[in-house]
Amino acid sequence: MNMKRAFGAILTVLGIIGIIWGAYAFVMGGDGGAIGKYTALVPFLVGLIFFFSGIGLVKTTKDQT
Repeated sequence: MNMKRAFGAILTVLGIIGIIWGAYAFVMGGDGGAIGKYTALVPFLVGLIFFFSGIGLVKTTKDQT
C-alpha cells in the first residue's frame, strides 16, 4: 500500500466521521453552542468533501508491485 492510498483511506474514514457528526448534529437541532440546524451543515459538507476525495484517491491510485 503506497502513501497516496493510505492517505485516501484516512480521508475516507474522516469523511465518514464528519458525515455522521453533521447528520447527528442536524437531527439534534445544532451542535452544542450552535445557532441553529443550518450550522450543522458545515461538518456534513466537509465530511462529504473528505469522503469523496478519499474515495477518489483510493480508486485512481495504482498499486506498485
